[in-house]
Amino acid sequence: MKDFIRNERFQKITFLGLSIFCLTPLVSSPIALALGFMLAVFLGNPFEKYLHQYIHVLLQISIVGLGFGLKLNEAMQAGKTGFVLTIISISTVMVLGYALGKAFKLEKQLSYLISVGTAICGGSAIAATSPIIKPSTKQISLALAIVFTLNSIALFVYPAIGHALNLTQQQFGLWCAIGIHDTSSVVGAASKYGDEALKIATTVKLARALWIIPVSLITMFIFKNKESKIKIPWFIGYFILAIILNTYFPFFDQFSSSITAVAKSGLNLTLFFIGSSLSLQTLKTIGLKPLTAAVLLWITISVGSLVYIIY
Repeated sequence: MKDFIRNERFQKITFLGLSIFCLTPLVSSPIALALGFMLAVFLGNPFEKYLHQYIHVLLQISIVGLGFGLKLNEAMQAGKTGFVLTIISISTVMVLGYALGKAFKLEKQLSYLISVGTAICGGSAIAATSPIIKPSTKQISLALAIVFTLNSIALFVYPAIGHALNLTQQQFGLWCAIGIHDTSSVVGAASKYGDEALKIATTVKLARALWIIPVSLITMFIFKNKESKIKIPWFIGYFILAIILNTYFPFFDQFSSSITAVAKSGLNLTLFFIGSSLSLQTLKTIGLKPLTAAVLLWITISVGSLVYIIY
């Protein structure tokens, strides 16, 4: 029986079957992530080494599609609402991350990757700053594993807390955008809470992602590396273009709901792919000290932003 389960053909058929299932309306974002993780644990992922290059592309396409569900005035209002909180949260996390790194005696590069991943946009921020600070492959993998693990937990915990506290759609959307690291989990948690929360969370999170640029410049100064190039998240421009087209061209009104529905399905598939790359072997590589530092950062930003939003 074990040989049959570990059979590569069976693994591939199961993976493809679950991928198709995640594209249906029967599957929510948390369920898609859980299915991916269960697949990785019990069967193994036959496509693991190929998936990473597709996860970011699929996520970016899905986010651009969500832009067709927004009007420009909604996006501008959401961005304006989250601007001050974004500056406060990024500054707080980076300073606290430095202090925790010193307290736990973490390697400078690893501490910085965890901090910037928590402060801005998870894996994207880690990928953008890695060429600048030149960490080891192990440090990058460790930072990504920690961030993706906490993202996975947030996808389940945030909606439960939101409902328990009776947060409005606007409050929850803003909280997601500030408190959850990675864009995929932000959009996933918000979509589970409601359409209005999804609009606000997506807009504020992508506005937050633009802070990769100034933070990368500061990173170059801190690590004294003038030769590195900054990775700019250009897909955000396409997201803005989608909003403009949906706002000023009535032609897109007849397609906008279909496009956003497909985009949400694409997001679920992205989360399934992410879950399938989180094996127990990967989680075992996470050390106690870096995990503790990351959790403290996450709790600080989650609780702090929630208190700010409510009061």
